[in-house]
Amino acid sequence: MTEFRKATCHCGSVELEIQFDNGLENLRRCDCSLCSRKGYVMASVPTTHVTVVKGEDVLSVYRWGTRVAEHFFCSLCGVYTHHKRRSNPSEYGLNIACIEGVNALAFDPVPIGNGHMNRALPPV
Repeated sequence: MTEFRKATCHCGSVELEIQFDNGLENLRRCDCSLCSRKGYVMASVPTTHVTVVKGEDVLSVYRWGTRVAEHFFCSLCGVYTHHKRRSNPSEYGLNIACIEGVNALAFDPVPIGNGHMNRALPPV
């Protein structure tokens, strides 16, 4: 069941349209050095399923290491909206907290995917 959802940054300058073929599935957190600091819950879709409707001119990108992963965030409010995955560059990981009507805090527990640290994070 194909579903189209809208996602925005905090200030609304960036707007994405996302096509979900099976709703929000395969939710996870990533344990790489960047994502573990962000702490976001992510879902993945093919890169062909994400359209920047508004704000492409204010999106900034951060790359490091292999420079395959591209982490996109609003240069005005600083909110991370999505990233091209290093482990699968044909997919975007999406910050589900940016999707209208989604409460990312309601998803608990969320599995931790293997970024590149390859370890479970210790409890605080």
